[in-house]
Amino acid sequence: MKKEEIKNLIEKLIEKTGVKLKEISITSDGPKNMWVSAEVAEPHFFISFEGEGLHALNHLVHRIIEKNLSPTPLLIKERGEGVRSESGLGIIIDINGFQKKHVENIRAIAHMMSERARYFKSNIEVDPMSAFERRIVHEFLSEATDLKTESTGAGHTRRVIIKYIGNL
Repeated sequence: MKKEEIKNLIEKLIEKTGVKLKEISITSDGPKNMWVSAEVAEPHFFISFEGEGLHALNHLVHRIIEKNLSPTPLLIKERGEGVRSESGLGIIIDINGFQKKHVENIRAIAHMMSERARYFKSNIEVDPMSAFERRIVHEFLSEATDLKTESTGAGHTRRVIIKYIGNL
């Protein structure tokens, strides 16, 4: 799907909720992420209960795009690559800056924990996180030559371990 088609899809979905859409824009966040920022009149419908409505909107848009990208969406799901499998692009929908603040907080945690790993020259376990949050940590620390990140655990206890490997 093209950017304009994605934008129109999100506009229609938001308007179907009965929430008035003020503005919508699309920006890139690195080579693999597309941010769709929407300003709405009543954001609490999307961001209350820890952003449950916003997560549902993101999930719904991903499933619709996935269905439009591939004639056999089950194959995509089996590979576990979701919407990235054919487009190579991750789409993140943000309502009134909620996701942006959340991502900034996760990056701040990743930075603080990475500095702790460097200072103590040891492995640091981060509290359990969702797959989205773990991906942010992995991407944020991917350029660090003295650190390595990996996920461990299962389900709701899955977490990132930041490993100090020294200067190579």
